[in-house]
Amino acid sequence: MKILITGGAGFIGSAVVRQAIERGHSVVNVDVLTYAACLDNVASVSDSPLYAFEQVDICDMPALADVFAKHQPDAVMHLAAESHVDRSIDGPGAFIQTNVTGTYTLLEAARAYWQGRERFAGFRFHHISTDEVFGSLGPEGQFTEDTPYDPRSPYSASKAASDHLVRAWGETYGLPIVLTNCSNNYGPFHFPEKLVPVVILRALAGEPIPVYGKGDNIRDWLYVEDHADALLKVMADGKIGRSYNIGGENEVTNLDLVKMICAILDDRHPQGAPHAQLITFVTDRPGHDMRYAIDPTRMNTEMGWKPSVTVEEGLAKTVDWYLENEDWWRALQNREGVGQRLGTKA
Repeated sequence: MKILITGGAGFIGSAVVRQAIERGHSVVNVDVLTYAACLDNVASVSDSPLYAFEQVDICDMPALADVFAKHQPDAVMHLAAESHVDRSIDGPGAFIQTNVTGTYTLLEAARAYWQGRERFAGFRFHHISTDEVFGSLGPEGQFTEDTPYDPRSPYSASKAASDHLVRAWGETYGLPIVLTNCSNNYGPFHFPEKLVPVVILRALAGEPIPVYGKGDNIRDWLYVEDHADALLKVMADGKIGRSYNIGGENEVTNLDLVKMICAILDDRHPQGAPHAQLITFVTDRPGHDMRYAIDPTRMNTEMGWKPSVTVEEGLAKTVDWYLENEDWWRALQNREGVGQRLGTKA
């Protein structure tokens, strides 16, 4: 199968690119290379005859049409998105442009291509989204595929809009679509502005580790390689028009997660231990959702998929990767906004 993957130089997208090629799929990586993208993420497969790269903005319809005509993919996996909630608070316009307008443009390019080839059998448009579209949970319950949407941040609102567009193109035009909504990802190649790499890199530098509010917000943590595996299963076997919630089944408070990372670093990098002494509570983010939790029953029963690692195992793998790949993260630390507190303009 030849898969057009948008955002394939990003964190989750690059994991999908690597796994897809390892499994024998041809991949066309479409990425405009924003601040959060890095082609080093796919260096391990970039010389493969199964890999092609196109630096294209998903808001550019003529360029997308050229990519479809040139490569003639069998499927689309749409991962390109602005994704950092704090940045969406300070600058929501970029999130509307990429996540809403970009998704619309990609849908239209895919529809024109699919219809131009007489709606060929087997084509599908797989849209990858987030559990944040469902809003915030109380102490009980989990998000299911039928949970009403209730986004609370510019980021989650833009992703909710993109989900609705994809469903509408499926219903109105018959475009063969599938959707997935995932919990918080972590793992190798995670851009250094997100919580897990921030904790690791601040601890290694002996700098204060910021924890928003009391640190009692709860997230379900999903190892990125497990997520990529799940996405490829849905791409191959998901039912057209259906959505699938992908979770790690690892609910942890932010504070406990930070302490877990610090404990791993105490073992792997004892210089500066105990690293938990660096934890510093800071003013909470505006509109910070209290709890996310995914019910993965549909993925378990229909796809036969379960996460392969616990959060403890996945964090240990992640810490080891950062310790072994300093050149990668050092090169990203000078990018715009990295290392700064964002999301305070509200």
